[in-house]
This record gives sequence, structure tokens and C-alpha cells, in this order.
Amino acid sequence: MRIAIIGTGNVGGAIARGLTGKGHDLVLGARDPAKVGALAVETGAQVAPSAEATKGAEIVILALPWAAAEAAVRDLGDLAGQTVVDCMNPIGRTAAGMGLTLGHTTSGGEIVQDWLPRAHVVKTLNQVGAEIMADTARLPHRPVMFMAGNDTDAKGKVGLMLTDLGFEALDAGDITKARLLEPFGMVWINQALMRGKGRNWAFAAVEG
Repeated sequence: MRIAIIGTGNVGGAIARGLTGKGHDLVLGARDPAKVGALAVETGAQVAPSAEATKGAEIVILALPWAAAEAAVRDLGDLAGQTVVDCMNPIGRTAAGMGLTLGHTTSGGEIVQDWLPRAHVVKTLNQVGAEIMADTARLPHRPVMFMAGNDTDAKGKVGLMLTDLGFEALDAGDITKARLLEPFGMVWINQALMRGKGRNWAFAAVEG
């Protein structure tokens, strides 16, 4: 598949590395293509301005800081009919410190769908740290990755991509279920960064 990654920081770079060698045509969308030259060489990806990178992409991945997301997404156009992966958690400063700024009645995933009403938004890749996205092979069990979205075909494509990244893809339901997945991502963050567990782990679904 042709996959455009918009945002080439820790998460975007990790996803590009995780998809390297899996048969996909990767395009890195960047405001300053010169700054992602090393990542492009490492992953064999093309580089283009973000609005150009999305053209013809079967999956567009948004890997942006939440505070910068709305303006960046507006610059991409309406992405009508395209599958868009939202892997962002709406984290900001709250009365209790850093945490989710949305919940209960909406979610970041739903807001992205509102920004792109003619696209098929799928919330996923927000539930582990970047290191796991880059390389799941070192884990003793296949980690699970939930996804939420309104379009079945879009989730099918995203599920194939998640499998290529080494995850077990599980469908959580429609885009409103992003209200579950974003707090779930905060469970990983709390354990990894606040409770001393570190970053080299992920959730798995164990049946018996």
C-alpha cells in the first residue's frame, strides 16, 4: 500500500521504521523535507510536502502533536474517500497535571473525523510508545492494538497495516470508541513513565 506519514517525530519515525521492508510505498510528509533526509534514507521512503504526500495514499497517518494537529490537518485538504489513521492522544495541561483534555462526550478521534468529514478516520496506534511501533519482534507475545472507526473497509486496510507492524489488530467499534482507546493509551503512559515500568512493553490479548 502507499502510506503517507504526516509528522516525522518520534511516532511518525517509529511507524516508518516498523513498516520498512514490508512491501509498502512510504511517503514522509514534512514542512521541511531536508530535515527528514536521514529517516528517508533509513526507511527507503519518499519525502514530499505534507499536502503532496497524501495524494494517492491508501492510508494517511497523522502523527502530530495534538496542539498543532488542527492547523496541520486543515492544510491537507479534505482527503475525501481516503483512510486516515489518527494515532494522536489529546494530551495537554489539566488541573491534575498532564492528561487528556477530552473525554466522556467526545474524543480526539471524533474531532479529527469532524475536521475531515469526507475521510474515513480510524483511531489506532495511540496505545503504546514509539519504540514498540518500530519493533515488536523483541516481545515474547504479539501485542494487541485496538482500532475504532466508522468504515469497515478502512478498518480492514488499517488492520493489515497493523499486522505488518507486528500487532494483533482488534476492532473496538465505531469512532466514538476512541473515547475508550485514548484513556487506554494513558494507562500505558502512566505505567511506563509514572510507575517505573519503562517503555519496553505492550498490552497483549491472551485467550484460554
